[in-house]
Amino acid sequence: MRPITSRRLRRLALPAIAACVLATAAATPASAASPCATDSSMRASTLCLINVERSARDLRPLRLDRRLSTAARRHSRDMVAKQYFAHDSRSGARFSARIARTGWMSGRGAWSVGENLGWGSGTLATPRAVVAAWMKSTGHRRNILSAKFRVIGIGIALRTPMGNAAGATYTTDFGS
Repeated sequence: MRPITSRRLRRLALPAIAACVLATAAATPASAASPCATDSSMRASTLCLINVERSARDLRPLRLDRRLSTAARRHSRDMVAKQYFAHDSRSGARFSARIARTGWMSGRGAWSVGENLGWGSGTLATPRAVVAAWMKSTGHRRNILSAKFRVIGIGIALRTPMGNAAGATYTTDFGS
């Protein structure tokens, strides 16, 4: 991996950052400011911001995967509905089992998966705030910047797992 200089970062990331700024302008949960936010626009913004981080480090962008997104979306919704925040579901299912239930692992000789979770309310519920928090956390950052991951599923529930309050709950499932 080549070292990142401020000049190189500007050259590589500024065009992508500009696109993400435009995408995230409308991707703010209603509780944080915009009544126009949808989980779809927030997913697109989250993917864009994650790929800016990868691009700045010469890593391939992640592609959105339908099955991983199904697993991620179901988990975000489950955490909100059952008011918990954990990689393991209330029933005890590990995230790899949730992903396997979508059929994503079927037919793959070898695979690797990872998962990031996050939630917030107000301005902390935006894709920008959640991705920034993940980048400050060693384990979350490692998933985002892992060269072995090629695809991602993003699931966002527009409530929090803490008393179902206004905000957003994020799950990202990574796959090799």
